[in-house]
Amino acid sequence: MYVRVTRPEEGIGRIQLHRPEVLNALNLQLMEELVSALVSMDRDEGIRCILITGDRRAFAAGADIDEMSDATAVDMLLKDQFAVWDRIRHISKPIIAAVSGYALGGGCELAMACDLIIASETAQFGQPEINIGVMPGAGGTQRLTRAVGKVRAMEMVLTGNPLRAEEALQAGLINRVVPEELLEDEALRMAREIAAKPPVAVRLAKKAVLKAMDTTLETGLAYEQMLFYLLFATEDQREGMQAFLEKRKPRFRGR
Repeated sequence: MYVRVTRPEEGIGRIQLHRPEVLNALNLQLMEELVSALVSMDRDEGIRCILITGDRRAFAAGADIDEMSDATAVDMLLKDQFAVWDRIRHISKPIIAAVSGYALGGGCELAMACDLIIASETAQFGQPEINIGVMPGAGGTQRLTRAVGKVRAMEMVLTGNPLRAEEALQAGLINRVVPEELLEDEALRMAREIAAKPPVAVRLAKKAVLKAMDTTLETGLAYEQMLFYLLFATEDQREGMQAFLEKRKPRFRGR
């Protein structure tokens, strides 16, 4: 098994990438196990937020080159290795990446496929594929450009040079930087905060934010309004507003 699945706290699922001998390089088996765990957690009503972590040396140092070095274009097409990546986009619950050390190539793309990124001071984010004769293929050119802008993304993709954690924070790629020893605590703190919110509202809010990445403002506003109205069919909306009026803490049930 290349991933370790735990539930560190109520409402939180944790998936740790575990190929330490190769800095958590992302081979097809690891990705299949990761997505299987994500899908299982997405279906679990007891989990409201998901963490993905690596270890201190690496979140993931890239794709497993051994799987691709002798492949032909037809081999890659038939293998369709990115099909499993596409399934991550359909996970409805918030996913937090807790990144320490290397997040390069596929590792950077995996972090960007998550909804929030907490990084330790040792983290490095980069797309060095150009150095081995290829380019990003799991969203690196698209998500990176949307996150940091054209000129910064162009520099990273064409030179292969990474961003240090503080640079990634300034560029808008990640949410925050903490000392390495506090990474897990900070990621859990954020997961705990999100898990305490009304689950249906959280899921629909995530969908609305993601919609803004691939549509026009007019279409996005209409989508947002539709989801906003839909939430008035939930018990949590009534509970949340009643608790506000009664000046008490709401009890959200995900209904």
